[in-house]
Amino acid sequence: MDKIIFEIGLAIGLVAIVGLISTKLRFSVIPFYILVGMAVGPHAPHLGIIDLRFIESSVFIDFLGRIGVLFLLFYLGLEFSVSRLLRSGRSILVGGSLYVAINFISGLVLGWVVGFPIKETLVACGIMTSSSTAIVAKVLVDLKRTANSETEIIMGMIMFDDLFIAVHMSILSGLILSGATSLAGIVLTSLGALIFILLFLLLGRRLIKYLDQALNIQSSELFLLVIMAGLFLIAGFSETLHVAEAIGALMIGLVLAESVHAKRIEHIILPFRDFFGALFFFSFGLSINPLSLGGAIGPALIGVVFTIFGNMFSGAMAGRIAGIPGRSSANIGFTLVSRGEFSIIMANIGKAGGLLPAIQSFAVLYVLILAVLGPLLTKESKRIYNLSQSVLDWVKNFRKKEEL
Repeated sequence: MDKIIFEIGLAIGLVAIVGLISTKLRFSVIPFYILVGMAVGPHAPHLGIIDLRFIESSVFIDFLGRIGVLFLLFYLGLEFSVSRLLRSGRSILVGGSLYVAINFISGLVLGWVVGFPIKETLVACGIMTSSSTAIVAKVLVDLKRTANSETEIIMGMIMFDDLFIAVHMSILSGLILSGATSLAGIVLTSLGALIFILLFLLLGRRLIKYLDQALNIQSSELFLLVIMAGLFLIAGFSETLHVAEAIGALMIGLVLAESVHAKRIEHIILPFRDFFGALFFFSFGLSINPLSLGGAIGPALIGVVFTIFGNMFSGAMAGRIAGIPGRSSANIGFTLVSRGEFSIIMANIGKAGGLLPAIQSFAVLYVLILAVLGPLLTKESKRIYNLSQSVLDWVKNFRKKEEL
């Protein structure tokens, strides 16, 4: 037990180092966090006081990772309030529905192709449908595209995607975590979870003025304690109803986003989100043995191909409906390619439910590839679009010559 504090410090140090490296390279930090976690762990060397196996602290690091999930989802809820979701209207309904449908069907096809059982297939559907809000937002800022005409559509689609994933996670929680085996048991558990979510959001909106009064606390210390208590109590209570704790965190975030104290809450929560979120990705990588990933290469590559082409199509259709140029439509599809935090959360639900380890291996490779490819494709979207148009023009001219 005397080494736990030192091991935790070592883990945080490793995370900080790779974070600095990713910043220097101007690249998404998520794959770096996962990779450094995979590089250490039980299979890593033991060099005197430097024990990279994290044997004594692994349980504690895993717990810190669970807290990271709560802060990630809580902050997401604060960013995307229920009112904002409703205001986004057409871009969410049309573009988001198309995006979710194509990616979800791709997950079903992948599960059928590689022979996943039904539960693993549904988890794979969630993994492939979950675009990374964190990576997408960072890429848009880094490339100075926040004012572009297509950015509103991108954010609308990603908000719809997040909303769908929240529902999908609640259903999966009932299916996988409740232990229900009969169809009636699964339906009742899932229905109960959805009813709880809807009632919570409805009551939260009606009671928000009373919450505003209760949160009118001058002391920053007491304000933080009250927010933390609410977050952990709601997340823990959700879990007792077979609703993933992350969904409980998302719900209270959505409710508090309507509060007059929302900006103050965001300000105090942001450091916790970044710190514990980094440890979440590290802890996920720590649970993966790199030698076990070989069998997931095929499914991961198939999933990547499905995702890239599916996103290109959904982006093109969403752009056409919105009446924006083809080049901007290409930006939509490529920007949404990145996968990250929510795909890993979906894989963790599979792990908690005792599903095949292959689903975690698939998630690791799939996320790593697209977390790297996504920002690159987004950055070069203009060049890729121009190249594809040149190829199409060449094909058209070739056909005309053949006809003559």
